[in-house]
Amino acid sequence: MRKMIAFFLLTVGAVTLVSPDSALAADPNTLSGDERRQGFVLLFDGKTLDGWDGDSRVWWVEDGAIVGSSEKYSPEHNTFLVYKMPYTDFVLKAEVKLRNGNSGIQFRGKLLPDWVVHGYQADFSFAGERSAWGNFYEEKGRGRGVMPTPGAGWEKAKNIVREKDWNQYEIYAKGSHIRLTLNGVVTIDTHDQKTSSGVIGFQLHMGDPMEVRVRGIKIKPY
Repeated sequence: MRKMIAFFLLTVGAVTLVSPDSALAADPNTLSGDERRQGFVLLFDGKTLDGWDGDSRVWWVEDGAIVGSSEKYSPEHNTFLVYKMPYTDFVLKAEVKLRNGNSGIQFRGKLLPDWVVHGYQADFSFAGERSAWGNFYEEKGRGRGVMPTPGAGWEKAKNIVREKDWNQYEIYAKGSHIRLTLNGVVTIDTHDQKTSSGVIGFQLHMGDPMEVRVRGIKIKPY
């Protein structure tokens, strides 16, 4: 009997110790203890668009994620949800889910009127052999010309991307060094000196109705 009681107490103690970390891991819009120690901060609280700016007809929050949708309103050009504070050197992490169409994470971008952004993009789209998951792109600039070949990132990403499910993107930008990692696999590791600082944003592409969702947006500035 004493052994059974001791086992029960040990089990309860283990649950008590593990539960807080498990609860944090279950919510992508929180920081783990390790992320806090590394210096990450949240850019999205999971409930509001505080700190962000975009066209409210196509961007909102639902079920702990930012939703970008052109189902009810079709923009005349690519439109972006933009974080109001610019960043220079950083590691950025975000989970993205693409129902269909073309989207991307802008970084070190130049913000223009009407929620237009030019500049670097961690690209993602479903378009057969022209799909863009894992690609490095320059919006309103060199396009795929920033990569050694037009599908350099996609070639590494196509076997690990989770179609219509959550995918983890990580962007490392320090000085001229740019590295994109998708679901733990480095797809692009390059140097480019065109832009050193700018805004972070998410793209909703013009054209056919599409939807993208984003959550777990965390940044570690250098």
